[in-house]
Amino acid sequence: MRVAIVAPPFIPVPPVKYGGTELFIAQLATGLSQRGHSVVVFANGESRLPCEVRWLYERAEWPLTDPATGTFKNIVHTAWAMRQIGSEFDVVHVNDANAIVFTPFVNVPAVKTLHHPHEPALSAAYMAHPLITYVTISDFQRRQERMPRLRVIPHGIPIEDYRFEPRKQDYLAFLGRIAPVKGAHLAIEVAKLAGLRLKLAGEIQPVFRDYWERDVRPHVDGKQVEYVGEADFAAKNDLLAGARALLFPIQWNEPFGLVMAEAMACGTPVLAFAGGSVPEIVRDGINGRVCADVPEMARAAVETTIDPVRCREYARTCFHVDTMIRRYEHLFLDVIHHRRAHLLPPGRLHAEPARARRPA
Repeated sequence: MRVAIVAPPFIPVPPVKYGGTELFIAQLATGLSQRGHSVVVFANGESRLPCEVRWLYERAEWPLTDPATGTFKNIVHTAWAMRQIGSEFDVVHVNDANAIVFTPFVNVPAVKTLHHPHEPALSAAYMAHPLITYVTISDFQRRQERMPRLRVIPHGIPIEDYRFEPRKQDYLAFLGRIAPVKGAHLAIEVAKLAGLRLKLAGEIQPVFRDYWERDVRPHVDGKQVEYVGEADFAAKNDLLAGARALLFPIQWNEPFGLVMAEAMACGTPVLAFAGGSVPEIVRDGINGRVCADVPEMARAAVETTIDPVRCREYARTCFHVDTMIRRYEHLFLDVIHHRRAHLLPPGRLHAEPARARRPA
C-alpha cells in the first residue's frame, strides 16, 4: 500500500516539544512503515522519520508570528503536496481542514482525521466533500458530526516508551497549553485547596500571554506552584511518572486529550472535569476520577488510591499505538478497495465536475 500523509508545515514530525497532531502523524507513519507499507510524509525539512519525507519549507515555524501569513503558507504547502500526490499513491491522509478543498484534484481516495473540537463552519465544509472518509478520535466527537463516511479511531501511544513509576512523589502535575480552556488557573486552585505542590508544564503561545500574566504567573512561587517550562519527551516522562496525579480541569469539550493516556501509561491517575471525551477515557477508581468542581478534585487529589499497575494496564489495553495503527491500516485498505470496486473516473472521486453556464 502506498500512503501519502500530509502534515501542516509548521512543526517538525515528530515534534520536539508541542505538537499533538505531529506526534500522531509520526507514530502512524512509523507504524505503517514497519508493517511494510510505502509511506511518504509531506511536512517540513526538520522532520525526521524512518520513511520518506518531502518538504517545500525547510524550517519549522512555531509559534506563528503572523497568523495570516501562516494561513497562506499552509495553503501553499498543502497545494504543493496534493500536486505531488497526483495518482502516485493508493490513498492520501490529510490532517488539516484546508486540505479537503484540494482532494477533488487527486485521483486517490482521501481520509481526513479531525483533530479539533466541533466547529459548525468546518463541519459544513466537510459535508460538502462527502466522499472523503472522516476519522473522529472519540465517540463524543463522532456524535457531533453528520458526514456520511465516518469512523472512530482513538489515538494511541507507544506504552513501552513511557516510564512506569509505582512510587509517586507528593506533587500534582499539569501538562498542556497554558490557555484558559485547559484550566491551568483551576489546577492552581486545586493544588492550593489540597495543600499539595503543583508542577505546571506547557507552551505559552503569544495569543495567551495575557492569560499567563494575569491568571497563572502571579501564583508561580517556585515552591507550591512551579512552572517547569515547555516539556520535551524526556521531561514529560519524568513529570508524569513522578506525579501523584495529573490534573485535567478542562473548560471545553476535549476531542481526545492525549496527555491523559500518557499519564496513565506512567501509572499516574487522571483527575479531570467532564468535557467531551473525558468520560470515555477516565474510569472512576481504575485510572482516575471525573470530578464535578474544584473542591471535589482537591479531595480526590488528597485521597486518591488508584493502583499504578492497573492504571498502566488500562492504557495498554485501550490506547496502545499498535491498535491505532492496525485500525488505520484496515481503514486505508477499505477505502482503496471501495474506490477500485466502484471504478470512479478521474475527477469524480470527491466532487461533481463544474457545470458549464450558458452565456446570458
